[in-house]
Amino acid sequence: MTHPRRTAPPGSAPARPWLTPLLCLLLLLGISGCAGESHGRPRVVVTTNILGDITRNIVGDEAEVTVLMRPHADPHSFGISAPQAASLERADLVVYNGLGLEENVLRPVEAARAAGVATLAVAEGVDPLGYGPGESADALDPHFWTDPERVAKAVDLIAGQVVEHVPGVDASAVGKNADAYSAKIGELTVRMEEEFGRIPPRKRQLVTNHHVFGYLAQRFGFRIVGAVIPSGTTLASPSASDLKSLADAIEKAGVTAVFADASQPDRLAQVLRRESGIDVDIVPLFSESLTAKGEGAATYLEMMRANTAAITAGLSTG
Repeated sequence: MTHPRRTAPPGSAPARPWLTPLLCLLLLLGISGCAGESHGRPRVVVTTNILGDITRNIVGDEAEVTVLMRPHADPHSFGISAPQAASLERADLVVYNGLGLEENVLRPVEAARAAGVATLAVAEGVDPLGYGPGESADALDPHFWTDPERVAKAVDLIAGQVVEHVPGVDASAVGKNADAYSAKIGELTVRMEEEFGRIPPRKRQLVTNHHVFGYLAQRFGFRIVGAVIPSGTTLASPSASDLKSLADAIEKAGVTAVFADASQPDRLAQVLRRESGIDVDIVPLFSESLTAKGEGAATYLEMMRANTAAITAGLSTG
């Protein structure tokens, strides 16, 4: 017996028996994708590019690390966009230098902390130094990274905070990364001691664009003669009397080189040389920012090796 053939009602689409399972599959994929967008990878946001490089070596593949400061930027004056400020409040951990270094970024960092985001002010936890004469008595120097031994302390601090506050990271992997990077920092310290050992003690005297090498001076036995900008920030300006006092100190100490930050114009150091008539070399250093890859200081370790070579060459001659 034959059955009459069923036809679809007028205006309706023909039946597709495979459609229902396909829709179910697409629905499941959509749910999975939405869940991934909702949670995403754990995220660490870092303010400066020097700390960004250090943090990336510690975190490895365990989390996404976002660095706000671009290569060659000045940490005292760089700013961030509204979306970058918002990203701080979506982070699992914010790593920043502290002690007033990132002057234009501190407010967004404080807003993230108020919103419940874990934050780490690294410089505050590495036994910071005072600036000494020329700054207020209670001012602490934020430029700790010029001392590799303090950077080793920073590695331990950052690793501990990553394990504690960033969800889903493998504590063992973070620990291994931190240990491996600390070993490289130890090698850097030995290399710096060996190279600086070639500088006669009487010539271990530093004049810089601003007060940035106090930690290096303490660690490796240098004396800070002065700075073209007699301040811990590049946002200050020297007076004529400041330049005259520094020129007198340079002549008295027999200094032969002034070290200017490579990411900033060396105009002030050139003015010092021209106005005072003293004969000094202007030697560029990578003091406060990393560079892009291939430009001499793309990583913290590369920056410190380059600075060590430049300081040694600048003070060993003459």
